[in-house]
Amino acid sequence: MKKSFTIHDLPVTERPRERLSQLGVEALSTQEIISLILGRGTAGESVTVLAQKLLSTFGNIKNMAAASLEELLKIKGIGPAKAAQIKAAFEIGKRLETSTEELNPLITTPESIIRQIKPSLKGKKKEHFVLISLDTRNHLINKQTVSIGSLDSSIVHPREVFKEALIASAASVIFIHNHPSGDPSPSEDDIALTKRLAEAGKILGIAVLDHIIICDNAYVSMKARNLF
Repeated sequence: MKKSFTIHDLPVTERPRERLSQLGVEALSTQEIISLILGRGTAGESVTVLAQKLLSTFGNIKNMAAASLEELLKIKGIGPAKAAQIKAAFEIGKRLETSTEELNPLITTPESIIRQIKPSLKGKKKEHFVLISLDTRNHLINKQTVSIGSLDSSIVHPREVFKEALIASAASVIFIHNHPSGDPSPSEDDIALTKRLAEAGKILGIAVLDHIIICDNAYVSMKARNLF
């Protein structure tokens, strides 16, 4: 049986690791970077060919980043370990984009919270409902995905939302969810849900400051539109 092909099976001048050392990571192609993440290919197929197969299948790096584990596993040569490596690599990039020296950033505008949450929702194919918990001075306590819905709906119950807010000792909350369709306009269901959550917040003494709907390139603040 043929052994799996690794980067070391390539000529020295073509090995991504050596090219990185000599020229810097910026000189590497996307295919070469993916090859480094994968580490090795499969029996009869080099790691660079496997990397190119991934890019060809998904069309571009953005689609590849948004791919689920199940979608990655459909690619011949990508098993659970390689799929996990790919997902982990993209996730660390997202976390770097949202990292900040301030552990509890001050949230004063929709833009300030979108900077915190948008990278983690970008490219998602299902609706994710995220709870943002704030302290009495509007500093971020934490952010948590409460629900993941279908392609066009997010199912969330006030009990689930405010359970997490109470655990965080939140003084106020902001809700964010994405519209995979690309249109951030609130639906009638979005408006009804927000009003229901705002009423529940009043009973519990937790203010609902906003509900923001985001897409990759746009957002709508329901508070700014006086929708609840």
